[in-house]
Amino acid sequence: MSCIFCKIVSNEIPAKTVYENDYVIAFYDINPITREHILIIPKKHISSIDHISDEDKDISAALFNAVREIVKLKNMQDDGYRIIINNGRAAGQEVFHLHLHLLGGEKNLGPMLSL
Repeated sequence: MSCIFCKIVSNEIPAKTVYENDYVIAFYDINPITREHILIIPKKHISSIDHISDEDKDISAALFNAVREIVKLKNMQDDGYRIIINNGRAAGQEVFHLHLHLLGGEKNLGPMLSL
């Protein structure tokens, strides 16, 4: 059984796409916590950071290149933005398909929240 993000990659579930290339797809989070809350995921199923292999170097680079491109598209570079990766249950990872949360569109994102 494939995860919800794999179903978005295969177009089984629709998503409001912001950016896409051969390696990644980015779309709006359905429960945003900032005005711009975009998820960036690899098209290949990788459960978490712990499961990135040496063969996934192009995917790793593509994730951060996508951040740079989306930030330009959304004009977030002036006010700043935050990237969050939850890795594992204790960190709050709910979908076990590697994904970056790109947060922005606010004048002040506030301090980093933790325990």
